[in-house]
Amino acid sequence: MEVLVTVGILAVITVMSVPLVANALAFFRVSGDARSVSNAIAVVKIRAASDYTQARLYVDVSGNTHHLETWNKTASAWTREGGDTALASTVSFGYGGITNAPPNTQGTINQAPPCKSNGGEDIGNTACVVFNSRGVPVDSLGAPTSLDAVYVTDGTAVYAVTVAATGMVRSWHAKAVSTATWAQQ
Repeated sequence: MEVLVTVGILAVITVMSVPLVANALAFFRVSGDARSVSNAIAVVKIRAASDYTQARLYVDVSGNTHHLETWNKTASAWTREGGDTALASTVSFGYGGITNAPPNTQGTINQAPPCKSNGGEDIGNTACVVFNSRGVPVDSLGAPTSLDAVYVTDGTAVYAVTVAATGMVRSWHAKAVSTATWAQQ
């Protein structure tokens, strides 16, 4: 009888803990991917300064991957460095149903501008955060910009990594609802 009671209690505890563990794992996946993007942006900024050239975080929005590229002055072309970093299978680039950007960042919520090919044309389904050799985020014409942001979501939470015109990188978190309140991480 004692063994049956013990097994029954363990079964109840197990049934109660499974959803909690699943929620915790989902949180770790999306927050970990947001930290990965934030760290990659910091590396891009440092790489631009250390190589005295432009560097960019190339985000493949539809492929859910990102990688670092530097501008090769001699070849006048973007050179890929390293491999792709993929998001978790349950995480994607996007901001779900949220309609407002984090405070004091973008006027309208949107991923960073599309990457440009070596010829200057937009590359579809991409987003790029580009830094000049001084660590300042720049647009395709080389002018400082504060429109750079990369959003990741798993459908329940949205994380934003924003870059101010000064080069300051900030991370934000919000629930994936239209009237979201952003909290800086």
